[in-house]
Amino acid sequence: MPTEQAPPIIDFSPFYEEDQSARRGLINQVRSACESFGFFQIVNHGVPESLRQDILKQSVDFFKLSLEIKEKYNKDIGGFNRGYERLRAQNFEKKTEGDLKEGYYFGTDLPLDHPYVVGRKINLGPNKYPEDVSDPTAFKVIVDSYFKSVEKLAHDILRILASTLNLDEDFFQDYVDTPIAILRLLHYPPQPANASSDERGIGAHTDFGGITILLQDMIGGLQVWNKDHSTWVDVKPLEGAFVVNLGNMMMRWTNDHYLSNLHRVINKTGKERYSVPFFFSAAAQSTPPISVEEWITGRYADTYGTKDNTKAMKDLSVEAEKAYA
Repeated sequence: MPTEQAPPIIDFSPFYEEDQSARRGLINQVRSACESFGFFQIVNHGVPESLRQDILKQSVDFFKLSLEIKEKYNKDIGGFNRGYERLRAQNFEKKTEGDLKEGYYFGTDLPLDHPYVVGRKINLGPNKYPEDVSDPTAFKVIVDSYFKSVEKLAHDILRILASTLNLDEDFFQDYVDTPIAILRLLHYPPQPANASSDERGIGAHTDFGGITILLQDMIGGLQVWNKDHSTWVDVKPLEGAFVVNLGNMMMRWTNDHYLSNLHRVINKTGKERYSVPFFFSAAAQSTPPISVEEWITGRYADTYGTKDNTKAMKDLSVEAEKAYA
């Protein structure tokens, strides 16, 4: 597959430097990627490689636990969408019994008496940290450190995105005070050799929120839809890189000028695959033009099969609706 058909790899270091010419080049590269793919990979982003490797190691450590132990931390216990997501709990394409992955949810860690928690704003509340891993203290420290590091990177990326739209670089900052931010540890078992052709690690979908920052291991399996060539292209893992993509909220904020693109995972390697996506959206009460909370609630309800589709679900792009059919 020609490399020009895949999302570009962008050096993010000009954001942290004084060279205005290099910064303009970065802005132009990001703008082009947002218009054509809604996906790109970034290198030289400031998140330490040691921390990236540590979070993957902690993920492996948790998912090797028995199902009985993992279920102690089920995300349906406690009411804050925190904790373990069982295998095949989510179902995007609805052609099999569910997506071939399991996960663990963390988020913006808020105390029970925080007004947003009292008000039951979606995905805001206290985290649930497993005690059965090899080193529970190290697990918590690494998760919290990683969350803080990629949250900072998310703010940096939003500043560049604002610049690509010829806005003040701090434009989005008014919308991301106490944001809905979710960190997920994901484990993809290898697909059985006799699996259905419809089997997916995660089915074709667009992300719900503002931006996603994805750490993937070196196994591969992530694919993005190339609308110009009407084909799926591989987003090949690159040492030291994050995959960045725009979600549906960002597509709405830009009046569909930027693309929230379809992507999926198919793990045919015969190996375990691990990834760590960080989903960053605006504050729950932000309204561009519906509330972020309403939108994300609708998307969860559809993919987890918990409720009938809400008004938000009806607002999906025509392209995504066709892909789900």
